[in-house]
Amino acid sequence: MAETKPRPRFFQYAVIYHPKPTKDQIDSGERPKSVVVTDVTTVLAGSEQEVGILAARSISERYVENLEDVEVLVRPF
Repeated sequence: MAETKPRPRFFQYAVIYHPKPTKDQIDSGERPKSVVVTDVTTVLAGSEQEVGILAARSISERYVENLEDVEVLVRPF
């Protein structure tokens, strides 16, 4: 019997970059502002893991060196 794939469902994802504070910001008590890397995007996918892969692929090269400061948010629609 052939395996059946789960029906695709709507999900939304967004990617946010939370920069680490610089020494000057720490000294002055400031916090750096987070940046939206990928706006909220709606996709059809079979699972949250699949959406996570799509979201990871949407991350700009600019943030690849700072992946520990990148947050991927996924939710079912």
